[in-house]
Formats: sequence, structure tokens, C-alpha cells
Amino acid sequence: MGIAITQLVPTEPLSFENLRGKTLAVDGYNILYQFLTTIRGPDGSPLTNSKGDTTSHLIGLFSRTSNLLAKGIRLIFVFDGKIPDLKKQELQRRREAKASAQEKFEAAKDKEDVAEMKKFAGRTAKLSREMVEQAKELLDALGVPWMDAPSEGEAQAAALVKQGHAWAVVSQDADALLYEAPRIIKNLGITGRRKLPGKMAYTNVEPELITHKDVLKALDLDLDQLKALAILIGTDYNIGGVKGIGPKKGLKLIKEHDHDFKAAFEAANWSNHWDLDWKDVIKVFDEMPVENPEKLSFGKADKKAVEDVLVGKFEFSQTRVDNTIEKVLKEQQNTQTGLGDYF
Repeated sequence: MGIAITQLVPTEPLSFENLRGKTLAVDGYNILYQFLTTIRGPDGSPLTNSKGDTTSHLIGLFSRTSNLLAKGIRLIFVFDGKIPDLKKQELQRRREAKASAQEKFEAAKDKEDVAEMKKFAGRTAKLSREMVEQAKELLDALGVPWMDAPSEGEAQAAALVKQGHAWAVVSQDADALLYEAPRIIKNLGITGRRKLPGKMAYTNVEPELITHKDVLKALDLDLDQLKALAILIGTDYNIGGVKGIGPKKGLKLIKEHDHDFKAAFEAANWSNHWDLDWKDVIKVFDEMPVENPEKLSFGKADKKAVEDVLVGKFEFSQTRVDNTIEKVLKEQQNTQTGLGDYF
């Protein structure tokens, strides 16, 4: 879901050329789920091979990752680990929402209402452990390092940037700001367009850079105040925040009470909306476990290994896979040659 302060956050345009040679940290679960929900057939069903195996997540992962690698951008994927206890209630809510969407999808299917089927199909998407393992196998074949986070992938991705392993976090929301990610990149797609939620339409998008220090400066807040603001208007641990308090009203409230967060939450009537203690939410962000990996190895794409996964197991087009991999290998060869000449 993400925190709801995106409209308050300043951004600056970014070109792919600006990112050449840089390493970016990617929340693996987030991006795989994105592919699983958006890459679907005319009736909204996920794409599959002749055996009925879902391929939507792999189509998106292969296309996006290969294109970025071919542009000289390096990637590190991070996958979620143990779910924080505070998030289990939200996950239950999501399961119930998926079950409701599934019922509506089946009803539309019985009526042969393709438009209605497509409307609800994406909301039924479930990212299985098997799909994640398939994605990891493909990343290995592409020479892209990945790691399992102790807990939230977004927090670990932010840590990788702070630790110097990566330059920025790739994300469509601003959660990583609460984990002090120095930089976040939005809209890192290749097509330059994104599907509008719940609509059969797309909008043009370009990469955007969010810088942590610029956000705090623009909002005139420190990190603790930013966390309090995020909780007031909603995080993954308290979806929707306090009813009636949006980003602008929440920002005004935090500034009025400065660092007296108890007074700010009392003024917002927090206890009338939540049994949850707001301090427990702040504690999750403050104490989120992360690791500092000793080494993350970047390899060279293995054409045969990629073919074994995509063509052999999932029936991708041999020609399309080979053509895509050749672009990656060409870029990697040029990079190696350039480094050799330099040194």
C-alpha cells in the first residue's frame, strides 16, 4: 500500500543516462506483484504456458530487468523476510479483499462480462513462494544478485543504499523515506507508460528522483516528525490513518505540535479510530531489522541458463529471449572492454 505522503514529496526528473553505471536496490516482492497484477490477458486472467503455469511475473521481470541491464544499470533484488506482527492484521484484510474480488470475478465470468472480469482479476492476484523461487532462479541466470531481508524488503533496500551497496531504492511509494533511504527512484519503467488503477487506460510517466534530505527540507520536518506524519495519514501498519486527516492537514497538525507527538495524536483523536498504540507503529520503523551483506556479487548473464528457465520450463519464445539476452551481453561486453582500456 505504501505511505500516503507522495503528493507532498518533491521530485526531480531523471533520465536513464543519468543512471548508467549506478546500482539500484529493488523490493522484489513489490515489483513481482506489480507484474502479476498488470500483465494479464483480455479477460484479466494471468498469462500462462500450455501447462497452466503462470508466466506474468517472469515476463515482467525478464523484460524490465534485461532492459535496465542493457542500459548499463545494475540491480540488487531484496525479498521480504519475517512479517512484522503489526502487519498481520493488514495481510488478513488483503486476503479478505482478494476473496471478495474472486467472488466478483467468478460472477462476471458466469455472465461472460469480459470488462467486469478484467476489472476484478488483478485484485485476485497472489504471489506464491514458488513464483518467488522462479524469479530468483531467473535473476541468478541473469547474473543479478538478490538477498532475503530479515523482515521488510523496503527497509533492507533502504539500508543497502545507506550502506553504500546501492545508489537508490526503486519504489513507487515513499515508505523507504521512513527508513532513511538517501534516494528513491519512481517510475523506473521502460515503456514510459503506466496503467491507471481500476481503469482501462494508461498515463505517460518518466523516472523521478526523490531525495531524503530535500524532502525533509521542503516539508520543514525531521525524520521523527516525518514518521509521525506518515502514521497519522496511514502506513502499511495502519491503513488509512486517522479518518479525515490527509497529507496537508496532517502536516499542519505535526507542525502545530512540533515534537509533542502525544498532543498531536490526541488532537487527531487517534484513540477514537485505533485500538493500536501509535507509539508501537513508530517502534516498528525505528527497530526494523536489516543486515549489511559482506559482498554482493554481480555476474554476467548466462544465455543458456536463461534459456533453460524461460524457454525450457515456461515456453517463452526462443527468438525473443535470445534477442533480449544479446542486448544485455553486448552492454556487459562493452562495459568490460571500457574498464580494461581504462585500467
